[in-house]
Amino acid sequence: MIRVRSHYLNFKDASLSTFDAHDLDLDKIPDVVRDRLVAFLDAKSSTIAEIGEPVTDAVSHLRSFVLNGGKRIRPLYVWAGFLAAQGESTSEEKVEAVLDAAASLEFIQACALIHDDIIDSSDTRRGAPTVHRAVEADHRDRRFEGDPKHFGVSVSILAGDMALVWAEDMLQDSGLTAEALARTRNAWRGMRTEVIGGQLLDIYLESHANESVELADSVNRFKTAAYTIERPLHLGAAIGGGSKELIDALRRYGHDIGIAFQLRDDLLGVFGDPAITGKPAGDDIREGKRTVLLALALQRADETNPEAAAAIRAGIGKVTTPEDIATIAQLIRDTGAEEEVERRISELTASGLSYLDRVELPEEIRAQLRALAIRSTERRM
Repeated sequence: MIRVRSHYLNFKDASLSTFDAHDLDLDKIPDVVRDRLVAFLDAKSSTIAEIGEPVTDAVSHLRSFVLNGGKRIRPLYVWAGFLAAQGESTSEEKVEAVLDAAASLEFIQACALIHDDIIDSSDTRRGAPTVHRAVEADHRDRRFEGDPKHFGVSVSILAGDMALVWAEDMLQDSGLTAEALARTRNAWRGMRTEVIGGQLLDIYLESHANESVELADSVNRFKTAAYTIERPLHLGAAIGGGSKELIDALRRYGHDIGIAFQLRDDLLGVFGDPAITGKPAGDDIREGKRTVLLALALQRADETNPEAAAAIRAGIGKVTTPEDIATIAQLIRDTGAEEEVERRISELTASGLSYLDRVELPEEIRAQLRALAIRSTERRM
């Protein structure tokens, strides 16, 4: 049984003080993780202040982005993977160390989203201005010299870079034992390479107007699924000293549930309610995202309605008005691709859940992983 030591640090942390080291209530994790992020960012503030007040101003946008929003899905899965390893390990880690390692993934997420919003020229994220738009507005309001848009992009690129650096700092300085840190190496290395490689693949598919379902699947796998579910589970189980068999089963679960998660996101990107998604309706159509949904729609339209296929190709990534975006969305829906994606989500969810029954797990953890899978793949439209 893992012995998780509680070693309270010298800051007030009400959430952690009521958090049991073996706590199975995953709904507590977001608040606990936020507290860990606050403590980390507070500890960095003096270093940033020494560099200069403008840097403090710039980093304030990163701080706001990291702390205000997000479901903390990745830390949730790190903690779940850690708990899953409890039945087969005698590893000993401090609860704060495990939680800081889990929270560090929020900085990788911040880096990915800040840069993604720049790449996609997005105006909103989580119902608020994207970081580059917020910085651009600051430039304009404060009457700085130069081009506000260029300034916003420049500062945000560096803010995303800072987030990636701080992810490494938070993991390495988490207080995990040297043995646990060594066990995280493969998961950590793989996750960072995969998410950036997936983003590169994504923009190349857009620039080439690529319609391959297989390559769109690869984007889902590497840009989102791996670092959202598969690698966080891998990281948590590795921290806990889980066996190769356990880690393999968790990764297979994470692979399938992660892809189903992204397929749901693809549907939300075309048909989602902005009040729920925090992004404009049909944002993937406006941005020209080369998703599995789009690839399937074009395949089907080519076979049954070439005129619709031509209209979708002519509009994707080019239409801008709500009316034109709605027209393309309806053409996609009419192909039946939406139902095909829903079928894939159901099949992947069932497949992912089946891996939980192929390995020894505490029953409570199995139930929580099932619940997380349903939560991840059945998000509201």
